[in-house]
Amino acid sequence: MCAWAHPSPIASRLRIPPSIDRLPSASLAFFIPSPVSSSLPRISWRSGFSLNPRRFRKLRIWFSAASNGPNPPAFVEGPAVDEAREAVMEMLQEFGASEGDSTVIASNSPKYIEMLVGNVRELDEHGLWSSWNAEMEEERVDFISLSFKKNVYRMAKSKGDGGILPLLESIGLKLSSAMLIARYLSSERLPELIEKVKFVKEMLFSNSGYEVVVGRNAKRMMMHLSIFIDEDIQSTLSFFEKMEARHGVLNMIAYEDASFPYMIESFPRLLLCSTENHLKPLVGFLELVGVSKARISAILLSFPPIIFYDIEKEMKPRIRALEKVPKSSVDLAIKSWPHLLGCSIQKLKLIVEQLNQLGVNKKMLVPVITSSPQLLLKKPNEFLEVVSYMEEVGFDGKTIGRILCRCPEIFAASVDNTLRKKVKFLTDFGISKGCLPRVIRKYPELLLLDINNTLMPRMRYLMGIGLSKREVCSMICKFSPLLGYSIEIVLNPKLEFFLSTMKKPLKELVEYPRYFSYSLDKKIKPRFWILKTRNVECSLKDMLAKNDEDFAAEYMGIGRLLVVPSPVPKGGEN
Repeated sequence: MCAWAHPSPIASRLRIPPSIDRLPSASLAFFIPSPVSSSLPRISWRSGFSLNPRRFRKLRIWFSAASNGPNPPAFVEGPAVDEAREAVMEMLQEFGASEGDSTVIASNSPKYIEMLVGNVRELDEHGLWSSWNAEMEEERVDFISLSFKKNVYRMAKSKGDGGILPLLESIGLKLSSAMLIARYLSSERLPELIEKVKFVKEMLFSNSGYEVVVGRNAKRMMMHLSIFIDEDIQSTLSFFEKMEARHGVLNMIAYEDASFPYMIESFPRLLLCSTENHLKPLVGFLELVGVSKARISAILLSFPPIIFYDIEKEMKPRIRALEKVPKSSVDLAIKSWPHLLGCSIQKLKLIVEQLNQLGVNKKMLVPVITSSPQLLLKKPNEFLEVVSYMEEVGFDGKTIGRILCRCPEIFAASVDNTLRKKVKFLTDFGISKGCLPRVIRKYPELLLLDINNTLMPRMRYLMGIGLSKREVCSMICKFSPLLGYSIEIVLNPKLEFFLSTMKKPLKELVEYPRYFSYSLDKKIKPRFWILKTRNVECSLKDMLAKNDEDFAAEYMGIGRLLVVPSPVPKGGEN
């Protein structure tokens, strides 16, 4: 008699009609209480009728459809489930897991438990134990006389995965994925695999506050990665796409519960890496190149293929290829763009040489790489495309090099999707092509500002105070950083003081838009009140452009302060 004393209501109503191969598959959901074992024999049932192999195959397909459909039968907790969990714990400990680890694994693998319970229950209810025993080539055992727990234990052992299957489900994998990966990891011993899972989790999910950084790096890789798209890169992009599709944002990559199952699905060989011979040395190497332990997880999650690189043959040569760049800058670049370690050495050398040709020497490389390490990810032809476009706008090589040093992000941008659009917007607004090089040279960051959220609102603000489009264009040509100032923090307070307190005409702002660059409290107000108390009238440029000494000498009647030397003591100098 079955040892499960509390069968589910569905199981108690189980009736399989003789004309099974004429029954619609959807209707079997009412008869099948749990998944059927993949190892059921293709022989007669002990319930009064027989099935030929063809009918039995169809039955198994229906069973699978019923158990994996949109509304599979609910799994009911009860004494039998508790016994099955204990059986799994016993099996795990026999394969080398500690008591604590076996408890955690068994408690977090409900689908695996459900599968075992369903397998045992079906063999019990249909009297198929002897046939199953023969197929498994087991010694002759009277399963009817064994306890339910013992039968679950034997069923679990018969799966042949060595306890790896419940371990994989316990870390968040779906049972279907766990079955595939368990076969891939069949050479691994359970105790070592458990410790490896613990180490990898600690390595990847340090809860160090870099969640947003990881999401940003993942997005950068999806948009800008320019290395050869091999199997590892495809797996990485697939991993990111799964996370984005599942959670809507990539920031969830840095959270263990959300990310780890997808990481193992995308990179199952991660669990084949040796902890002592590979994973720990990898962490040590990253610390050696300047990556803090807290940020190692951000690097590895941003570009998982790094985990599989050979340190001596692949990673160190890539670092040496950047020897022209100061180590501190390389370290920072790797932290921000870890997939630099996936670039070919030759490609990195080409980019550095191209920077040198634009006049960016070794000393200049420090701020360039620190500010925009993604430059090293550009394909040489993409970098040259930006250089050619800057020449088209009207810059010579020396000026392009200066712009590169000031705003390297421009050379990592897309010509068609970013640079050309900004230039067209400026010219359409009214900036002449002759004035355009001056505008960009004075404020190259202009090419990276958002048109709808930054440029257009500032232009509308200036026109909203009574300036014409032509006057605004004149102001931009004279002082293009104007378009980078915050309306609320910079433009509005200074304009309000200019109109309400200084009571000057707007044409003075058109003549000297640099007014907005000076500190309101430290320079504009103090100098204005000094001039007002002395009844002095002067232009904005005369008021603000002079240094403190020249301003004092001209408007306050104070000459250059002379320092009178102290008298030399008698006896000469000490």
